Formats: sequence, C-alpha cells, structure tokens
Amino acid sequence: MSRAEDLPGLDSRMNARATSVLQNRSARRGVQRVLPFLGPAFVASVAYIDPGNFATNIQGGARYGYMLLWVILLANLMAMLIQNLSSKLGIATGKNLPELIGERFPTAGRFFYWIQAELIAMATDLAEFLGASLAFQLLFHIPLLWGAVLTGIVTFSVLALQRRGFRPIEIAISAFVGVIVLSYVVQLFLSRPGLDALGGFLPKLAGPDSLYLSVGIIGATVMPHVIYLHSSLTQGRIQTGSEEEKQRLARFNRLDVILAMGLAGLVNMAMLTSAAAAFHFTGRQDVADLTVAYKTLTPLLGGGAAIAFALALLASGLSSSTVGTMAGQVVMQGFVGFRIPLLLRRLLTMIPAFAVILAGLNPTSTLILSQVVLSFGIPFALIPLLLFTARRDLMGSLVNTRTVTVLGWSVASIIIALNVYLLVQTFAG
Repeated sequence: MSRAEDLPGLDSRMNARATSVLQNRSARRGVQRVLPFLGPAFVASVAYIDPGNFATNIQGGARYGYMLLWVILLANLMAMLIQNLSSKLGIATGKNLPELIGERFPTAGRFFYWIQAELIAMATDLAEFLGASLAFQLLFHIPLLWGAVLTGIVTFSVLALQRRGFRPIEIAISAFVGVIVLSYVVQLFLSRPGLDALGGFLPKLAGPDSLYLSVGIIGATVMPHVIYLHSSLTQGRIQTGSEEEKQRLARFNRLDVILAMGLAGLVNMAMLTSAAAAFHFTGRQDVADLTVAYKTLTPLLGGGAAIAFALALLASGLSSSTVGTMAGQVVMQGFVGFRIPLLLRRLLTMIPAFAVILAGLNPTSTLILSQVVLSFGIPFALIPLLLFTARRDLMGSLVNTRTVTVLGWSVASIIIALNVYLLVQTFAG
C-alpha cells in the first residue's frame, strides 16, 4: 500500500486537516472534526456484510425467527475488539500485520503464512465475486457468466480509484455500504417485523441445529483478510509526530471502528429480522438459497422487497470483492516483499470464480464452502495480532492493557474453538 504522504489531492488535504486536529490547532467541531479520520473501518466493515453473511443470516431468520439476534450482537462486539486492535497496530508501528510477521518470522514461516493467507484471500474473493455475479443475474435476468463479466468490469473501475489515493476508494466503498443499509431499511419497512423481535436478544437455542447455525454466524464474522488489511489502511494514512498524537489518532480510529462495525452489525440484524418476518412466520422456514429467497420475496412482500434484496447483494459483492483484492496485495507484499499491479491481481483472482460458474456449481453452496475455508485462516491472523499489540517495544503508549489482553485472548479462544467445531461438524456430516 502507498504511504499517505505520497498520495495526491484529496488525501493530502485530508491529512493536513487531520494533523491540525491531532495537534490541537483546529477550530473544527462535531462531524467536521471527526470526518478526516473516518474511512478505514468502513472499508473493513464490508467483510462483515458480504454475500456469505447473506446466506447465514437468511437461513437463520427463516428457520428460527428472531431467536439468533443475540448471536449477531455477540459476534459484532467481538469484531469491534479485533478490528480496533488491527487499526491500532498500524498506527503505533507504522507497519501492517503481514509486514511485522514477515520481519520476525523465519523464512519458512513467512512463506507458510503467505501461502495460507493467499488461499484465504482467494476463497474470500471467490465467494464475493460469485455473490455480485448472482445479483446481476437476479436483477437483469442474464446468464451468471455475463454477471461475472459485469462484476469484473465494475471492480476494475473501483480498484482504479486507488491511483488517486486512499480517500476516493474509501468513499466509493462507503457508498456501497450506504446502498446496503438503504436496501435493508426498505426490507424492514416492507416485512414489518413485530416487537417480539426484541426477544431475540435474550440468549437461547433450540437444539443442535440452531447451535450449528450460531457457530456458523460467529465463525464467519471475524475475517482474517480484513485483520491483515485494516492495519495496512491505518499505517501512515495520517502522519503523527509524537506519542500524544498517536494516542489521539487511536481514539479517533476507535470511533471509526465503533461506527462502522456497529452499522455492519445493524445490517446483519436487519437481514435476519426481515428474513424471519418474511419467511419464518409465513411458513417458508425452508428458504436458505439466495436465489430462492429472491424469488420468494416477490409473492410475499412485493417486487420492491426482492429488488432491494438483490441491490444489497450486488453492493455487498462488488465492495467486498474489491476489498478482498486489496487484502491479497497487502499479504503478498508484507510476507514476501513481492508486489504485482492491483488490476493484474484482480484479473488473476477472477479465474476461480469463472471456473466455478463454467463448471455449473451452485453459487450459494460455494459461498457456504468458502466460509469453511476461511475458518482455517482465523488463528493465523488473530494470534500474531494479540502477541504484537501486547508488546510495549512495538506499540509504545498504545500497548494493550492487561484487561484488553485478557479479553482479546478470550475472544480469540472462543472464535477458534467455534471454528474448530464448525469444521469438525462440516466434515463429519
């Protein structure tokens, strides 16, 4: 990733305004004061509302009504902690997580880390590319293959914005997030969930199947590729000249994380809630496939609900596919010091998606399989993150407190244990 001081135009003006705030020289107040610091977490948040989340949330709402809302809330709180640590690492060290691993691990370890991270990034990109392609098919009734071509064109265009700096691509991806939010506001309005949805925040389960689905929701929440990416998005983005300025910047980035991850959590809750209202309470508890969900919404809630669903899926797939490509570049450069043009990387990572489409595999099944593959990469990203952020020689004044360290390892243990359970149950079945 390019350093902020090397980037033109909008990034330079943003950095100047942010520096003024950090040095207590700005008279700005309220939103104008905070705005220069917002962006990285909104890019990372895309991974928490990607097409894989659509599949698990819709299935959870259709089968169990509002019961699993508390699981989404728990998963979102975990995500806030982990992404805040990744954000803080980039600010404190001026380096991203793959770079730090690359510097401190032996050669064999670096290459192992690179290979597994590349596989994780490819699995992520495959699922998200397929999600956008499927949305194009649902909206415009075109073959899935042509949907994939359109997805490639749009993501190429978004990635090209990076030549103009950080800020344009942050704005573009935030706009996609806005489309998803608005689409689910429409979905909630049309599905009209009842006040009994609030009961879904009381922890409870209904047997082994609901436990398995809950594990799937939590296990797919913390995405390894955005743990790597988030630290890259904050490293050098805004220049700091002292430990005091780093502390102020970390506080602003914490707000960025809370806002972005909170919004992603609300979107996931809206997905499950609208699916519960539309399917579970109308006798369609069997809906799990994204195509079936789209087709079922029209007779139940009208064409507007189906279009809103497909638009949200499209925005999710396009934005998360872009973020997945960016993450792949970060892990390659950090672990092995090698870099290829971002657009060429996008072209290469499109190949598996086209192969799946040409082979006639089910897009929704492929999405679910990708979540299982992602599970393998979570410990490799989480453990070094917690180790590095607990080191004062690396983090300085931003080192984790004992409470944060204990909480972080507790969250990591829960996520890793649940993902092991998910993998065992998946392969046992």
